[in-house]
Amino acid sequence: MTAAKAGPLSGLQVVEMAGLGPAPMAGQLLADLGADVIVIDRRTGERIDKDVNRRGKKSIALNMKSEGAVNVFFSLIEKADILIEGFRPGVMERLGLGPDECLARNPGLIYGRMTGWGQDGPLAHAAGHDLNYLAMTGMLHAIGEEGRPPVPPLNMAADYGGGSMFLLLGVLSALFERSRSGKGQVIDAAMVDGVPAMMGLIYSLMGRGLWQDKRQTNLLDGGAPFYRCYETSDGRYLSVGSLEPQFFALLLKGLDLPPELSKIQMNMKEWPKLEEQIGAAIKANTLDHWTGVFAGTDACVAPVLSIEEANAAALNTERANRIRLGGVTQAAPAPRFSRTVPQTPEPAGRTGDHTSQVLQELGFSESDIDEMQQSKTLA
Repeated sequence: MTAAKAGPLSGLQVVEMAGLGPAPMAGQLLADLGADVIVIDRRTGERIDKDVNRRGKKSIALNMKSEGAVNVFFSLIEKADILIEGFRPGVMERLGLGPDECLARNPGLIYGRMTGWGQDGPLAHAAGHDLNYLAMTGMLHAIGEEGRPPVPPLNMAADYGGGSMFLLLGVLSALFERSRSGKGQVIDAAMVDGVPAMMGLIYSLMGRGLWQDKRQTNLLDGGAPFYRCYETSDGRYLSVGSLEPQFFALLLKGLDLPPELSKIQMNMKEWPKLEEQIGAAIKANTLDHWTGVFAGTDACVAPVLSIEEANAAALNTERANRIRLGGVTQAAPAPRFSRTVPQTPEPAGRTGDHTSQVLQELGFSESDIDEMQQSKTLA
């Protein structure tokens, strides 16, 4: 058997059905922290060495339409702690790999299901992407400039925030519960459920009458002149997050603006005036100038860096929170642990690279594997 990886999840056995988006991200984070993640791919030989979400995982390529591949799948399930799949509802059932079949083979299995719309409901079988899920939760409506279309926040908020993170919360919570009950269960992780769960502060502010359901008119959506980005004289941008009065006072001091402006900080009617004065002051100098002015202060001001600039920034290099695998710069495993320190992940190679190794660890002989190749059990 392959030696267990280092990390707090060392020894955890995870089976992941190959896919895109939040499910592979969840599998990657589990693998980063020491879990043994085996991905079931549908074809072999496909290069995945540049795919960050595939790092630290093993790949077995199976033709899931064959009876032999289904038998291999259940051999994996019998030894697994967690299964992760991100197909539309009903796909796994049609393959004969649904929760009922898997839990019958392994009653302690945690069956993690990741979708955008959920396993049931009026849109359960509809296609969708991060942008669509955000649109239906209300979050997208709140992002962007007043009078202009909402701005897609990449695919971070629904796919990874409301998706991957809530899938992980679900499977690890069920794993903890299993330590007491001995029983597995099914996790229905839906992005349209996870995104609203991240909006607690916004709901709280709305409940108190402190948030308008309108873009760029509120404290945290770019409406407040002390919580937004401003252009500098060299066409770069400076982020200003001087929310608290003491931080706002430091902002005014650094910009050489009258300290009396502190008195109107929370007067929304005065926000256009404040924005004009702050914007004009910042526009008068370069990004490097303002970075130097606010360095070492608590004004909550920081330069907006490009991805490449962020990779090279002292903050990140000194914390060593980037690594380079397979020629791709990417995040190091996070968070950090004082005792069970995860090892540096191995970059992926090609799909199916670990097929023979995994099959041998399951107890299949070389002749068994040759027969699987001949019968097209292996993809």
